[in-house]
Amino acid sequence: MSTTENNKNGKAAIDTNVLKLAQSDSYNTLIKNNSQWVERKLEEDADYFTNLAKGQSPEVLWIGCADSRVPANEVTGTKPGEVFVHRNIANVVVHSDMNMLSVLDYAVNVLKVKHVIVAGHYGCGGVAAALSNKQFGIIDNWLRHIKDVYRLHANELDRITDLTQKQNRLVELNVSEQVYNLCKTSIIQNAWMDRHDLEVHGWVINLGTGLIKDLKVTSSNPHNLGYVYEFDNINAVAQH
Repeated sequence: MSTTENNKNGKAAIDTNVLKLAQSDSYNTLIKNNSQWVERKLEEDADYFTNLAKGQSPEVLWIGCADSRVPANEVTGTKPGEVFVHRNIANVVVHSDMNMLSVLDYAVNVLKVKHVIVAGHYGCGGVAAALSNKQFGIIDNWLRHIKDVYRLHANELDRITDLTQKQNRLVELNVSEQVYNLCKTSIIQNAWMDRHDLEVHGWVINLGTGLIKDLKVTSSNPHNLGYVYEFDNINAVAQH
Protein backbone atom coordinates (compact mmCIF):
# COMPACT_ATOMS: atom_id res chain seq x y z
CA MET A 1 0.00 0.00 0.00
CA SER A 2 1.35 3.41 -0.97
CA THR A 3 1.99 5.89 1.82
CA THR A 4 1.02 8.76 -0.51
CA GLU A 5 -2.14 10.45 0.71
CA ASN A 6 -4.04 13.59 -0.22
CA ASN A 7 -3.46 16.54 2.07
CA LYS A 8 -6.14 18.96 3.24
CA ASN A 9 -5.88 20.95 0.01
CA GLY A 10 -6.56 17.88 -2.09
CA LYS A 11 -3.01 17.71 -3.43
CA ALA A 12 -0.99 14.52 -3.37
CA ALA A 13 1.36 14.43 -0.42
CA ILE A 14 4.95 13.28 -0.78
CA ASP A 15 5.57 9.59 -0.24
CA THR A 16 7.95 9.88 2.72
CA ASN A 17 9.21 6.31 2.34
CA VAL A 18 10.28 6.98 -1.24
CA LEU A 19 11.85 10.29 -0.22
CA LYS A 20 13.84 8.67 2.60
CA LEU A 21 15.00 5.92 0.27
CA ALA A 22 16.23 8.47 -2.27
CA GLN A 23 18.02 10.44 0.43
CA SER A 24 19.64 7.28 1.75
CA ASP A 25 20.78 6.31 -1.73
CA SER A 26 22.38 9.69 -2.43
CA TYR A 27 24.13 9.67 0.94
CA ASN A 28 25.38 6.09 0.63
CA THR A 29 26.70 6.92 -2.83
CA LEU A 30 29.09 9.42 -1.24
CA ILE A 31 30.51 6.75 1.06
CA LYS A 32 30.80 4.27 -1.79
CA ASN A 33 32.51 6.83 -4.02
CA ASN A 34 34.99 7.59 -1.25
CA SER A 35 35.97 3.93 -0.95
CA GLN A 36 36.42 3.66 -4.69
CA TRP A 37 38.49 6.85 -4.76
CA VAL A 38 40.77 5.53 -2.00
CA GLU A 39 41.24 2.28 -3.91
CA ARG A 40 42.18 4.14 -7.12
CA LYS A 41 44.66 6.38 -5.33
CA LEU A 42 46.36 3.45 -3.62
CA GLU A 43 46.61 1.61 -6.92
CA GLU A 44 48.39 4.64 -8.38
CA ASP A 45 50.60 5.22 -5.33
CA ALA A 46 50.69 2.97 -2.27
CA ASP A 47 52.09 5.84 -0.17
CA TYR A 48 49.64 8.49 -1.40
CA PHE A 49 47.76 9.01 1.86
CA THR A 50 50.86 8.52 4.00
CA ASN A 51 52.50 11.40 2.18
CA LEU A 52 49.32 13.50 2.12
CA ALA A 53 48.99 13.22 5.91
CA LYS A 54 52.46 14.66 6.46
CA GLY A 55 51.27 18.23 5.87
CA GLN A 56 50.53 20.87 3.28
CA SER A 57 52.64 23.49 1.55
CA PRO A 58 50.36 25.28 -0.93
CA GLU A 59 51.57 28.31 -2.83
CA VAL A 60 48.05 29.50 -3.60
CA LEU A 61 45.11 30.78 -1.57
CA TRP A 62 41.86 30.57 -3.56
CA ILE A 63 39.00 32.82 -2.47
CA GLY A 64 36.14 31.59 -4.59
CA CYS A 65 32.39 31.29 -4.86
CA ALA A 66 30.57 28.56 -2.96
CA ASP A 67 28.94 27.44 -6.22
CA SER A 68 29.38 23.67 -6.55
CA ARG A 69 30.45 23.98 -10.20
CA VAL A 70 33.78 25.70 -9.52
CA PRO A 71 36.00 23.47 -7.35
CA ALA A 72 39.46 25.03 -7.10
CA ASN A 73 41.51 21.86 -7.68
CA GLU A 74 39.44 20.76 -10.65
CA VAL A 75 39.56 24.16 -12.34
CA THR A 76 43.32 24.55 -11.91
CA GLY A 77 44.30 20.92 -12.40
CA THR A 78 46.07 20.83 -9.05
CA LYS A 79 46.39 18.11 -6.45
CA PRO A 80 45.20 18.05 -2.81
CA GLY A 81 47.64 20.08 -0.74
CA GLU A 82 48.48 22.54 -3.52
CA VAL A 83 45.65 25.06 -3.06
CA PHE A 84 44.37 26.49 0.22
CA VAL A 85 40.68 27.35 -0.22
CA HIS A 86 38.12 29.74 1.19
CA ARG A 87 34.68 30.00 -0.41
CA ASN A 88 31.57 32.06 0.17
CA ILE A 89 28.59 33.38 -1.78
CA ALA A 90 29.94 35.37 -4.76
CA ASN A 91 33.59 35.36 -3.59
CA VAL A 92 33.25 38.49 -1.47
CA VAL A 93 36.03 39.95 0.70
CA VAL A 94 34.49 41.76 3.67
CA HIS A 95 36.77 43.60 6.10
CA SER A 96 34.75 42.40 9.12
CA ASP A 97 34.51 38.73 8.06
CA MET A 98 36.62 36.97 10.68
CA ASN A 99 36.31 33.66 8.87
CA MET A 100 37.88 35.03 5.69
CA LEU A 101 40.46 37.09 7.60
CA SER A 102 41.53 34.06 9.64
CA VAL A 103 41.99 31.99 6.50
CA LEU A 104 43.90 34.85 4.86
CA ASP A 105 46.15 35.35 7.87
CA TYR A 106 46.98 31.66 8.14
CA ALA A 107 47.61 31.32 4.42
CA VAL A 108 49.83 34.40 4.16
CA ASN A 109 51.70 34.31 7.46
CA VAL A 110 51.92 30.59 8.26
CA LEU A 111 51.70 28.79 4.94
CA LYS A 112 53.51 31.65 3.16
CA VAL A 113 51.45 31.38 -0.01
CA LYS A 114 52.75 33.35 -2.97
CA HIS A 115 49.46 33.94 -4.75
CA VAL A 116 46.06 34.99 -3.43
CA ILE A 117 43.41 34.56 -6.12
CA VAL A 118 39.86 35.92 -6.07
CA ALA A 119 37.99 33.58 -8.42
CA GLY A 120 34.53 34.53 -9.63
CA HIS A 121 32.53 32.88 -12.39
CA TYR A 122 30.04 33.88 -15.05
CA GLY A 123 26.49 32.84 -14.25
CA CYS A 124 26.98 33.56 -10.54
CA GLY A 125 23.65 33.31 -8.75
CA GLY A 126 24.76 35.69 -6.01
CA VAL A 127 25.59 38.42 -8.51
CA ALA A 128 22.31 37.86 -10.35
CA ALA A 129 20.39 38.10 -7.07
CA ALA A 130 22.21 41.31 -6.16
CA LEU A 131 21.10 42.89 -9.42
CA SER A 132 17.46 42.21 -8.62
CA ASN A 133 15.10 43.96 -6.22
CA LYS A 134 13.83 40.73 -4.68
CA GLN A 135 14.21 39.76 -1.04
CA PHE A 136 15.74 36.35 -0.47
CA GLY A 137 16.16 36.30 3.31
CA ILE A 138 19.23 36.67 5.49
CA ILE A 139 21.45 36.48 2.41
CA ASP A 140 20.22 39.96 1.47
CA ASN A 141 22.66 41.35 4.04
CA TRP A 142 25.54 39.59 2.28
CA LEU A 143 24.38 40.57 -1.20
CA ARG A 144 24.48 44.20 -0.13
CA HIS A 145 28.26 44.11 -0.59
CA ILE A 146 27.73 43.24 -4.25
CA LYS A 147 25.09 45.95 -4.56
CA ASP A 148 27.76 48.35 -3.31
CA VAL A 149 29.97 47.25 -6.21
CA TYR A 150 27.07 47.97 -8.56
CA ARG A 151 26.68 51.44 -7.03
CA LEU A 152 30.35 52.22 -7.66
CA HIS A 153 30.05 51.22 -11.31
CA ALA A 154 26.42 52.17 -12.02
CA ASN A 155 27.31 54.54 -14.86
CA GLU A 156 28.86 51.69 -16.83
CA LEU A 157 26.42 48.96 -15.85
CA ASP A 158 23.29 51.01 -16.52
CA ARG A 159 24.37 51.39 -20.15
CA ILE A 160 24.28 47.61 -20.66
CA THR A 161 20.79 46.61 -21.78
CA ASP A 162 21.29 42.85 -22.11
CA LEU A 163 20.74 41.31 -18.67
CA THR A 164 23.22 38.45 -19.13
CA GLN A 165 25.93 40.82 -20.29
CA LYS A 166 25.20 43.13 -17.37
CA GLN A 167 25.45 40.24 -14.90
CA ASN A 168 28.71 39.04 -16.47
CA ARG A 169 30.21 42.50 -16.29
CA LEU A 170 29.20 42.83 -12.65
CA VAL A 171 30.88 39.47 -12.02
CA GLU A 172 34.12 40.95 -13.38
CA LEU A 173 33.78 44.22 -11.50
CA ASN A 174 32.98 42.34 -8.29
CA VAL A 175 36.17 40.30 -8.60
CA SER A 176 38.22 43.44 -9.23
CA GLU A 177 36.73 45.17 -6.18
CA GLN A 178 37.41 42.14 -3.98
CA VAL A 179 41.05 42.11 -5.12
CA TYR A 180 41.16 45.77 -4.08
CA ASN A 181 39.56 44.90 -0.73
CA LEU A 182 42.17 42.21 -0.13
CA CYS A 183 44.99 44.65 -0.81
CA LYS A 184 43.51 47.06 1.74
CA THR A 185 43.80 44.53 4.58
CA SER A 186 46.59 44.93 7.10
CA ILE A 187 47.38 41.23 6.56
CA ILE A 188 48.37 41.71 2.94
CA GLN A 189 50.03 45.08 3.45
CA ASN A 190 52.16 43.90 6.37
CA ALA A 191 53.21 40.86 4.35
CA TRP A 192 54.31 43.16 1.52
CA MET A 193 56.53 45.04 3.96
CA ASP A 194 58.45 41.82 4.64
CA ARG A 195 58.10 39.91 1.36
CA HIS A 196 58.37 40.57 -2.35
CA ASP A 197 56.92 37.30 -3.58
CA LEU A 198 53.23 37.82 -2.72
CA GLU A 199 50.73 38.72 -5.43
CA VAL A 200 46.95 39.17 -5.44
CA HIS A 201 45.07 38.23 -8.62
CA GLY A 202 41.55 38.37 -10.02
CA TRP A 203 40.08 35.61 -12.18
CA VAL A 204 36.71 34.79 -13.73
CA ILE A 205 35.88 31.22 -14.78
CA ASN A 206 33.68 30.66 -17.82
CA LEU A 207 31.52 27.67 -16.92
CA GLY A 208 30.62 27.19 -20.58
CA THR A 209 34.22 26.60 -21.61
CA GLY A 210 36.00 25.85 -18.32
CA LEU A 211 38.60 28.49 -19.14
CA ILE A 212 39.98 31.08 -16.75
CA LYS A 213 39.96 34.78 -17.65
CA ASP A 214 42.73 36.72 -15.94
CA LEU A 215 41.32 40.21 -15.33
CA LYS A 216 44.83 41.70 -15.24
CA VAL A 217 44.31 43.36 -11.86
CA THR A 218 47.31 41.71 -10.19
CA SER A 219 48.82 43.69 -7.30
CA SER A 220 52.14 43.12 -5.56
CA ASN A 221 52.38 46.32 -3.48
CA PRO A 222 50.04 48.82 -1.79
CA HIS A 223 51.05 51.89 -3.76
CA ASN A 224 47.91 52.11 -5.90
CA LEU A 225 45.49 51.93 -2.96
CA GLY A 226 45.24 55.62 -2.26
CA TYR A 227 46.36 57.66 0.72
CA VAL A 228 43.74 56.60 3.27
CA TYR A 229 44.17 52.88 2.63
CA GLU A 230 47.94 52.47 2.43
CA PHE A 231 49.41 51.79 5.86
CA ASP A 232 52.75 53.07 7.08
CA ASN A 233 55.14 50.54 8.50
CA ILE A 234 54.22 50.08 12.15
CA ASN A 235 57.79 50.79 13.16
CA ALA A 236 58.23 53.80 10.88
CA VAL A 237 57.49 57.45 11.53
CA ALA A 238 54.46 58.60 9.58
CA GLN A 239 55.49 60.59 6.54
CA HIS A 240 52.09 61.99 5.59
